Amino acid sequence: MFTNFIGLLGIGIAAGLLSGMFGVGGGVIIVPAMVLLYGMTQQSAIGTSLIALLLPVGLLGIIEYYRSGKISTENIWIGLIIAAGLFAGAYFGAKIATNLSSDVLRKAFAVFMGIVALHLWFK
Repeated sequence: MFTNFIGLLGIGIAAGLLSGMFGVGGGVIIVPAMVLLYGMTQQSAIGTSLIALLLPVGLLGIIEYYRSGKISTENIWIGLIIAAGLFAGAYFGAKIATNLSSDVLRKAFAVFMGIVALHLWFK
């Protein structure tokens, strides 16, 4: 699992950057990445995203996903690695976004969402 450390950290950084820029992260970045790049089930990817993004807020959701067998301790470690990337990425994403015009930021978000939609549609 830790052989994927750099890839998982990269997902966290990307999610953090885009979260800082567009206010998105788990459902738009982490969940599709876990499904498309790591072959996780949708439920396992959602549970992992909850671990990464919302450990204090999503704790009851994480417990339920774990209790029902949809995530494992490996998912918990994966989520925590992604969280480390989110921490740094959100800062840099916010720095980028605050230096862009509202119009450019809106259009960049629209392009990004279209790319994600196409990847999920044709998977």
